[in-house]
Amino acid sequence: MERERIAVAGASGLIGSALVRSLTADGHEVVRLVRRAPQGADEVRWDPEHGRVDTAGLAGCDAVVNLAGAGVGDRRWSEEYKKRIHDSRVNGTTALAKAVASLDERPRVFVNGSAMGLYGETGDRVVDEDSPAGTGFLPELCVEWEAAAGPAREAGVRTVFTRTGLVVARGGGAWGKLFPLFKAGLGGRMGDGRQYWSYIALHDEVAAIRHLLARDDLSGPFNLTAPEPLPNREITEAMGRVLRRPTLFAVPAPVLRSVLGEMAGDVLGSARVVPKRLLESGFTFAFPGIEDAIRAA
Repeated sequence: MERERIAVAGASGLIGSALVRSLTADGHEVVRLVRRAPQGADEVRWDPEHGRVDTAGLAGCDAVVNLAGAGVGDRRWSEEYKKRIHDSRVNGTTALAKAVASLDERPRVFVNGSAMGLYGETGDRVVDEDSPAGTGFLPELCVEWEAAAGPAREAGVRTVFTRTGLVVARGGGAWGKLFPLFKAGLGGRMGDGRQYWSYIALHDEVAAIRHLLARDDLSGPFNLTAPEPLPNREITEAMGRVLRRPTLFAVPAPVLRSVLGEMAGDVLGSARVVPKRLLESGFTFAFPGIEDAIRAA
C-alpha cells in the first residue's frame, strides 16, 4: 500500500487509535475527525450526531475510515442512551457519506464500521456475510447504519463495511472490562456459558481494516471475527489458563439482566459469526486462536 492521506473518524477509540498508530508508523498521513476546534492541519471538525462535517478538510484524502459511535457497552441502555448510540452512528455515517460524495476528487474507498450485532441471536448456527439480519435494537441499528453509507456508494466510491466481533484488547471494549476481573481471580462463565462469542485480536482487527483499504477489488460487508467462534465457557477457561487464575465464579443470567438491563441479551446471547469473505480474500490471521489472542492483548 503506497503512502496515502487517510481520514479517520473515531480515531480516539479502541480500534481507531490502534489503526492510526499502525498507519502513522508506516508513513501514511492521517487526518483525524474531531468534535472540537481543530488544532492543526491533521484535524477536521465534525459533529456526527447532528450530521455536520467540514467537507473541505477531506479534500485530497485517498481513503476515509469511519469507526465513530457511542460505546454500546459503556452504560445501561436507557431510551436516551439508545438514541445516542443510534444517532452517533447513523447520523455520523450519513454526514460522512454525503461529504465524500460531494467532493470533486473523491477518495477511492470508504470503510464504514459496523458490527456482528447485525445477525442478532444465532444460537449454535454458523452465520456469514450471506446470512440475513436478525431482529431487535442492535440488528436494526446495524442495518440502518450500513444503509446510511449509501451516498458514497451511489457516487461510485468503493464502500466496505466491517462487521466487527468482540475485540480482545486490554485498553477498552468488553475485554477491557474482563481482564481486571480475571486477574483478580473473579472471572467466570456468563450464564450457562454455552453462548458463542465471536472474537478477534486487536492486531488482526487493524490488519484486516488495512487489508480492506488496500484491496481495490473488495467491497461490501466483511465479518471481522476469528475463524472459529467459541462458547463462553471455553473462552473463560482460556482466560484462566493464560492469566493463571481460577475461574470458579459464574454470573447467573438473572444477575446479568438485573445489572445490564436490555444489554444483557447481547452478553447472554449467542453469535456464531465466521469471516467467510475475509478468508476468501486471502487474509491471514496472526492470532486466530483464543489463547493467542489473549496473550497478544
